[in-house]
Amino acid sequence: MQDLRVVLIGGTSHTGKSTVARAVAERLGFECRSTDKLARHPGRPWRTPEWEPPPHVAEHYATLSVDELIRSVLDHYARLWPRIEELITERATGDGPGLVLEGSALWPARVAGLTAVPHTRAVWLTADEAVLRERMRASARYEELADGERYLVDRFLTRAERFQSLVAQAVDAYGLVRMDTGGRPVGELVEAVLTHVGVPVR
Repeated sequence: MQDLRVVLIGGTSHTGKSTVARAVAERLGFECRSTDKLARHPGRPWRTPEWEPPPHVAEHYATLSVDELIRSVLDHYARLWPRIEELITERATGDGPGLVLEGSALWPARVAGLTAVPHTRAVWLTADEAVLRERMRASARYEELADGERYLVDRFLTRAERFQSLVAQAVDAYGLVRMDTGGRPVGELVEAVLTHVGVPVR
């Protein structure tokens, strides 16, 4: 535990990354950050109290195929990776507070390549497609939306499902760790993450 400096939590949208990351950071006394805050790719195509999607976001999901949506987000993450790697390296080798960094941009192959970065542990969260659908539609208030708005939510969901499949394949290929979040309370997931990163839990 005394050597742990950075915890990375990856996965697709609505797997619970942000909630688990905040709780893990609180337990460790680390700062919590999201890769989404470093540079925003077209985000969720539905309104929230913090987000009003601009017209180009709706166009993005309405006009691109699933393969094109995946290529677009993976290209974005590739461009973003140098900034992510710099942040991880800085925190892993520095004297300041530790860091819990969460986000879909934590692509397994790139994280596996951080062989020269010490004191860093990573885990990816996954969820059953039915769980993802339920969470996403609840977040979007799906039942209150018009048909066109529902279509955009469904396109986002399809991309998230495809992305999760690719992440799971990559995690397994590199011998990394993933945990299913479906139906598990946050406290249990936090304990599982802490155990993986080598923190004794009570």
